[in-house]
Amino acid sequence: MPEQEDAEPSEAVDAPRPEPLRTFFRTDEVRREDGRVRYVGESYIPERTLLRKLVPPFREAGYDVDFEVAEGRHVVVATPFDRGRDGVPWINVALFAATVLSTLFVGAYGWYYVGWEEIAANPLTMLRAWPFTAAVLGVLMTHELGHYVAGKYHGVDVSLPYVIPFVFPFGTLGAVIRMRGRMPSRKALFDVGVAGPLAGLVATVVVTVVGLSLDPIRVPAEIANASGTMIRFNNPPLLALIADLIGQPTAYEDPSLSAHPVVIGGWVGMFFTLLNLLPVGQLDGGHMVRAMLGPRQETVAALVPGALFSVAAYLYFWRGLGIDESVGLWAFWGVFSLIIAFNGPANPDDEERLGWPRLAVGIATFALGALCFLLVPIQVVTA
Repeated sequence: MPEQEDAEPSEAVDAPRPEPLRTFFRTDEVRREDGRVRYVGESYIPERTLLRKLVPPFREAGYDVDFEVAEGRHVVVATPFDRGRDGVPWINVALFAATVLSTLFVGAYGWYYVGWEEIAANPLTMLRAWPFTAAVLGVLMTHELGHYVAGKYHGVDVSLPYVIPFVFPFGTLGAVIRMRGRMPSRKALFDVGVAGPLAGLVATVVVTVVGLSLDPIRVPAEIANASGTMIRFNNPPLLALIADLIGQPTAYEDPSLSAHPVVIGGWVGMFFTLLNLLPVGQLDGGHMVRAMLGPRQETVAALVPGALFSVAAYLYFWRGLGIDESVGLWAFWGVFSLIIAFNGPANPDDEERLGWPRLAVGIATFALGALCFLLVPIQVVTA
């Protein structure tokens, strides 16, 4: 059981009492517990209607607000925004530093062909991969900062990005932000959801153009002339389109030449954008479709796992691809989307419908996301 502070008399509790609370809620008792303020009494109107009226004034006062029923009594719960991030966000900083190191190592060893012995003898040789690190983290952080800025604009309690370090092939599993409290409106839900993909796509296009414009790197002879199996990252339509527009190749006939690793930053941006735009649960696409369609979003979300399992089955049974050739990838995301679809989407307090400008932006964003899709993003080939 969480430790509770002693309840204070109603008149002694320093707590906001906005006009809608006095008008639509009979307050019998006000007490402060675990840093929250609880107004105990009876609501004169339905819960969702009450919350729509209470959310704006409480947010202006620095509180998230919720409603619950305890022991047969109505309780409005006001939770102050987390102010702990006013200091140094050490967890965010530590994860970012760890991801810088993991992407430098993966970039140097896997994409710049720096040998393990050379790295062990002089770890500073990993710095050769700084363009790769800047490209990958640039697109991921821009995506998450898009959410952060939109959240702050709408008064949503959002954290700074948490970047997740990993190993091959990119040195990271991506980045996330945390959103606490209720979403005030469908407009806010849409803006927060769409801001990440749009910001990330802008960064992705820039990184891709830069990467394609850089000179290719030279592959060591023992790797270029080696026989056996290798992993190939196929180009999504958006990457191929950018290459055609600027007149740059994405591959070279000479096996000793390889596209600059910065291009992989663009590939990562496109792939993560595609996955985030799946219209399920708390993913960006789920936020957007929930805002655009309302509660009907759950019908769309229910179709997504089946579609992903169908892609995996098609590749396995009809194309003859193995589990490690994108079959396992789509099957994994089928399971993952099933889990997050079960948990449900974010439900805004204000259900006012979106206007046509936002609907047009949403449709355009999903269209751009479709240009990041390909059936076989990762493939095992024999050299």
